[in-house]
Amino acid sequence: MQIEKLRGEALDELFDAILTLKDREECYQFFDDLCTVNEIQSLSQRLQVAKMIKQGFTYATIEKKSGASTATISRVKRSLQWGNDAYTMILDRLNVETKE
Repeated sequence: MQIEKLRGEALDELFDAILTLKDREECYQFFDDLCTVNEIQSLSQRLQVAKMIKQGFTYATIEKKSGASTATISRVKRSLQWGNDAYTMILDRLNVETKE
């Protein structure tokens, strides 16, 4: 787990803060104050890439639809294959259906 290097009181407090957000509007407000537009776009893009990989889209299609680089697509795919299954957990919770 890469994040283990950062584990500590400050990161715990950040995650606890995120867990207190009550709705999407509060998320917009908090992340607008916390992150740059590019940081928010990167996070959002990675989730969309994970969704498209799970749906069976090709790299070329994902690149075209999301604007993500092949490096980003590869990194997300590695996380899906060898990571902590967090993308899968979140996408399952969001009820993303896989492409047949």
